[in-house]
Amino acid sequence: MVLPYTAYLRVYQPVTALPRREQAYWRTYAESSANTGRAEALAAEHADTVHRLVATPPVLAPERESRDAYVRVWGGGVYVCPWQTRLRSWLAVREFRSATPARISAAFVPEPVALAAEEAFQRWRDQGEPLRTHILTSTWGIPLPWFAPFAAGERRLVLDAGPDPATARGDAGVNARSSAAGADRTEALPGTQPGRALVYVTETATARRRLEHVIGVLEARLGESAALGAGRRLEDWLSGIAHPGSLLELDYGGLVHLMDDDELRDDESVAEVAAAITGLETGNEELTVAMYQRVTQRWKSMQALEHAN
Repeated sequence: MVLPYTAYLRVYQPVTALPRREQAYWRTYAESSANTGRAEALAAEHADTVHRLVATPPVLAPERESRDAYVRVWGGGVYVCPWQTRLRSWLAVREFRSATPARISAAFVPEPVALAAEEAFQRWRDQGEPLRTHILTSTWGIPLPWFAPFAAGERRLVLDAGPDPATARGDAGVNARSSAAGADRTEALPGTQPGRALVYVTETATARRRLEHVIGVLEARLGESAALGAGRRLEDWLSGIAHPGSLLELDYGGLVHLMDDDELRDDESVAEVAAAITGLETGNEELTVAMYQRVTQRWKSMQALEHAN
């Protein structure tokens, strides 16, 4: 089974910040067999979606919201990122239908099924339920603003043969705490590609400070621009969903299967975006242009694969 070529930006909330009844559930969940680890959770999410969509008629969203989550143990605390499968499915269907001509979308999603899903979503919204998700997704590439909240030393690269010593940096500080706490597991389900991952993790408070700095530089140097707007939207999402003590994770997800080992080793997108911002801040135009071209060329090449024959 090959995972979809999708990357993920996830917010993990501290269990201690949740209502008491929720705390008990998620603590039990984290210690149970239901907590299978990041790689298995990705595969399970994908398999569930495929089974629903190949049904006749297709099931666009589950009848009930998922009670599963991605789990991290960090500094002795438990953090969860709920799947929110039902909400994310509704939002994905809306996005697909708005971006696809009606004749084409109907070939994939029968109109009666789509209308029924929309009505269910509207009833759910009328109850005053929140519409923000803990997970953002991006297919065939990663938006440049997603790299801004992280530092190069927070990268964790795992190749098929296990952790790569050449890139297992950060033996002290955040990366070491993450690893020592068992924050990332790489056991794979039968049929998946084992252990292959590129992940960044940091405290959301730190991530927001970095993002605010980037937004300030963009605002001062470029003024109103697409880059500034994208940064502000990311900041708005974090401020609306993330607890001050939460964690933020950038997971390359299925994109790692489009890249060979050397390409993964050479991927320094976080460091390149940081260098481009430094060049912009200090007036070093040559550095800014060089780093911007380097990172954008990498992801343009990746995005071009979406339309490859």
